[in-house]
Amino acid sequence: LPPDSEELAGWFGALLETEHASDEVFQKNFFSDWQVVLKKHPPRNGINITDFEKCDFRPMFEYFEAEKAKKKAMTAADKKAAKEAKTKDEEKYTTCTMDGRSEKVGNFRIEPPGLFRGRGKHPKKGKHKYRLRPEDITINIGQNAPIPVPNIPGKWGKVQHDQTVTWLASWKENINGNFKYVFLAAGSSLKGQSDMQKFEKARELKNHVDRIREDYTRDLKNKTSADRQRATAMYFIDRLALRAGNEKGEDEADTVGCCSLRYEHIMLEPPNKLIFDFLGKDSIRYYNVVEVEPQIFKNIRIFKGDGKGEGDALFDRVSTGGLNKHLNSYMKGLSAKVFRTYNASITFQKQLDENTPEDADITQKLAAYNRANRMVAILCNHQKSVSKNHDASMGKLSDQLKGLKYNRMKLRHQLFTLDKKLKKKHPDLTELESDLDDEFIERWEDAKREEEIAKARKKFEKDNEKRVEKGEKEEKESALDDKIADIEAEYDRLKEERGTDEAAAPKGRTPDKTLDAITKLDEKIKMFKFKMQDKEEGKEVALGTSKINYLDPRITAAWCKKHNVPIEKIFAKTLLNKCKPSCTLARIIADAHQIVPWAMEIDEDWKF
Repeated sequence: LPPDSEELAGWFGALLETEHASDEVFQKNFFSDWQVVLKKHPPRNGINITDFEKCDFRPMFEYFEAEKAKKKAMTAADKKAAKEAKTKDEEKYTTCTMDGRSEKVGNFRIEPPGLFRGRGKHPKKGKHKYRLRPEDITINIGQNAPIPVPNIPGKWGKVQHDQTVTWLASWKENINGNFKYVFLAAGSSLKGQSDMQKFEKARELKNHVDRIREDYTRDLKNKTSADRQRATAMYFIDRLALRAGNEKGEDEADTVGCCSLRYEHIMLEPPNKLIFDFLGKDSIRYYNVVEVEPQIFKNIRIFKGDGKGEGDALFDRVSTGGLNKHLNSYMKGLSAKVFRTYNASITFQKQLDENTPEDADITQKLAAYNRANRMVAILCNHQKSVSKNHDASMGKLSDQLKGLKYNRMKLRHQLFTLDKKLKKKHPDLTELESDLDDEFIERWEDAKREEEIAKARKKFEKDNEKRVEKGEKEEKESALDDKIADIEAEYDRLKEERGTDEAAAPKGRTPDKTLDAITKLDEKIKMFKFKMQDKEEGKEVALGTSKINYLDPRITAAWCKKHNVPIEKIFAKTLLNKCKPSCTLARIIADAHQIVPWAMEIDEDWKF
């Protein structure tokens, strides 16, 4: 195959062992677009490729797997050198100058060509996502700034100087015709300002929400059908945090929001239950059985009448634009999205206030925090598919928990080996750990033996690589043999201790130190159990989306201060940067004027 045709085939081949490659829509779209490329760049041997089923992409898959293996097999020195070279090459793209100060750029990499994957049942998945060239890109720079030279041959499609927008570069992707942008990083001053404005706008809704609810509740019985439909839609947006929704073309994913709900998306279950079932944003299924007020149930029954059937709009007299215009009459800038942000943050605040235990350890407090976060994620339908590896992952965690219990058992045995009289003083420590049996203990010790030997080998190899880099002599293989012999001897001793209720304590270990170790391990086991419970409860819920986009970080900052929880336990470093951009900027600004971080420096009694 010529390079262009081979490239497209290679993209499919690389995905051979994924769900995408076995998806009929993905296959059909890929093969259709590949045919277009093959017409321009046909096989050199003259073979006409017309049947997908006769194509064997396995050799390509194996080639890419071999390339992955090569990268994995690189020495630590080679990996480090490659990483440093890449970092150096990309360094000039990571920052820009805005108003005389340096700001970090967000994702400065253009999306690579490939096969569009989409989400859920997207009708265009598998289609050819074109390679972008400088001519496809519009850059947005200062009036007097020098125009940067593209890193590949070509000229920018357009250079503009628009100070009313915050993006630095944009392009139109060929699959859905959407515009994509390069923005400043999450920790930039502009992003921090826009986030603060977003949440302040949502907080402002507190001053209007009671009147809005009174009005739409009254209009639920309005004799004018359009007003009644609008009131019902507002009820759903307010109470269920539904997105407003827009009209979709035939070649777009059939995703809907409140205003675009159709006849088949809501089922009635007397006396007052509504069953919602539709694909929302990103083709994520929204399924919810909700008890509603009798008037809402009555309205939906009416809206589904009048000769309507499958495919007909439920709210045929309401549009997203008209709804947002109505909301703006209450408050400037009010939209369905502002309602969604308000309800997410206010729900989160209430859940934390009501369910955070006062006299609890940090593990229990974090569990309460995650439950509140999960409540909001469920409200906003931030779902995720259960990972294929979830059961296996939980199995590993279960083994790790048993491993901690095994360590506790050995500490107990060491304690009573050091001083048998302590059994009377600490009768609770004579009780056996749950879930530990002879079979697991044998399996665990054998696995840890192999693990430690493997670690010793890896460390030996890495240390020798470093020695070679420094021009030093490599350590002899006999040193590794001695280390492995020590490991074998240690685990042979543990094997002999099985079933004896005795264990040799490390040199210098006293009963008091052993008791301290048991106490710390008990806390670790407790935290690990919470971690497992949290993982199981959240297997179908995406917490990150609401935490980043819908929850005012000041709620979290105040909660952490009030309950003495380190903020790092909640927010990743990137989120902390997003919440306090001015901390870094203050050092850069020439006059060293310190701006108070908008999210972090608030009192513990602050409320949304």
